[in-house]
Amino acid sequence: MNEISVLGAGAFGTALAISLAQSGRKVTLWARSAEAATAMQKQRENALRLPGKPFPEPLNVTSDLAVATAAPILLLAVPMQQLAHFAEENKARFQQKTLVSCCKGVDLKTGRGPIAVLEDTVPDATVAILSGPSFAVDIADGLPTALTLATRDKAVAVALQTRLSTDNIRLYTSLDPVGVEFGGALKNVIAIACGLAIGAGFGESARAALMTRGFAEMQRLAVKQGADPMTLAGLSGFGDLVLTCTSEKSRNYSHGLKLGRGVEIDPSVTVEGVATAKAVAHLSATLGVDMPITTAVTQILNGNLSISETVELLLSRPLKRE
Repeated sequence: MNEISVLGAGAFGTALAISLAQSGRKVTLWARSAEAATAMQKQRENALRLPGKPFPEPLNVTSDLAVATAAPILLLAVPMQQLAHFAEENKARFQQKTLVSCCKGVDLKTGRGPIAVLEDTVPDATVAILSGPSFAVDIADGLPTALTLATRDKAVAVALQTRLSTDNIRLYTSLDPVGVEFGGALKNVIAIACGLAIGAGFGESARAALMTRGFAEMQRLAVKQGADPMTLAGLSGFGDLVLTCTSEKSRNYSHGLKLGRGVEIDPSVTVEGVATAKAVAHLSATLGVDMPITTAVTQILNGNLSISETVELLLSRPLKRE
């Protein structure tokens, strides 16, 4: 029996499966499409999502969910907006399993993060979250990457840390999954803002200001949800924020960059920060948490304000102490 299955054959799920298998684990990578699974198994690469990254011998690809969910540890690498439906649809298969969320975002319909979604849907499963500064291509290339693995149970965290660390992925444990999930989700919104700023020609200083004030927003909302503010200063918060706001490898930053430049957007590309911005803007308003950058990004994404109008509004906010 394979000891680990990765459910979701996007770029990140594929990269995790490659790294785990390269380190000697028996890994199953599940793809929803039977045609895609057959092609990957035959070609020994994910030519669509992660081309040129060969699969190690211990990596098996399937579209049979019964086969994939036979493993005791399931890494859920599906888009955040699909997670609730996916968990509900397969909760019978997920019972008594260890479920590790590998997605970043907030559910648009409910305002819940991945931990809450999984705990509510599959209460008898062991739930954890894997997050931090990482690009799929770097992981697949075997480049050094540090991530945070968070769960409420210390013994589970330590056990998973050993099971999921690889030759190039160094895992740090946390007992604050809420802080980890909100750090990973909220930084995507700030990355869109930074892309907008650079794309519109506002400069590096504006980006630095957005990252800094955006980080303050991230902490405010996460703490309101019960997170430890220090968690946001770690890999899954500040670390991921730095990476995502400064590299065109980031889908969220690139999305903002294109919007700022007036470039056409490819609607087939999943950009988690778009849905997260809208969900968080609603959540922060409900909770009474001040998040002006997130609100501004949402207004732009919804077509309610232009970039120049948004900048004017942000700069005209009352002066205050940092």
